[in-house]
Amino acid sequence: MAEVQLADMFVEMADTLVDDFDVIDFLHGLTERCVQLLGVSAAGLLLTDQRDALHVVAASSERTRLLELFQLQTDQGPCVDCFRTGQPVSVADLTTAGRWPRFTAAAAEVGFAAVHAVPMRLRAEVIGALNLFDTAPGPLDEGKLRIGQALADVATIGLLQQRAIHRRDTLTEQLETALRSRVLIEQAKGVLAERLHLDMAEAFTLLRGSARSRNLRLSDLAQAVVAGTERIPLATATGLPR
Repeated sequence: MAEVQLADMFVEMADTLVDDFDVIDFLHGLTERCVQLLGVSAAGLLLTDQRDALHVVAASSERTRLLELFQLQTDQGPCVDCFRTGQPVSVADLTTAGRWPRFTAAAAEVGFAAVHAVPMRLRAEVIGALNLFDTAPGPLDEGKLRIGQALADVATIGLLQQRAIHRRDTLTEQLETALRSRVLIEQAKGVLAERLHLDMAEAFTLLRGSARSRNLRLSDLAQAVVAGTERIPLATATGLPR
């Protein structure tokens, strides 16, 4: 079954090798598939903008997104180190790491005990990091780490789709679009959470499910929700309380 899921994931990634694809939805799907395939508790993804500043663009859970944001705000953590060095960082037990005291405390507060980060890299070009979190201490199997790196590598190629490295402006524009979309999505989550009395994770599930069912871009629907031109009924969600 794992082999079938892995094959499906690579087929999905191949779909990015077209001129137009939904970057945010693709990256969220990548974090979710990492959880399914690698047996970790959560996954997050950081990407750079044109100034080489890192941003959180996808996470498999709300607590993971907030922890990733904390890393960036404090400029401290294994995922930040992974991006800066372009090398994997694997910490089987955060309580013994000692290198990132503020990150370690924040990770423990939300229930994470181990983290494994792999670079989003193509040759010398590092554009971000894919980060895997676990609630129990312990190393990640070498085979799973290799799969995680392979997924990060293929995703990187997808983001750089059909463009040479020297055409950085095109990549920058794509990443900037993703970052602007991320802001709209966070605003829409807040609107839905307040209006429908949901938590932020449920609000995102509702927003994403509605976008997919209507064949709309996630960012387009988010913009409409924020503008008040689109209302999403709670009944459209699967797995949420009616």
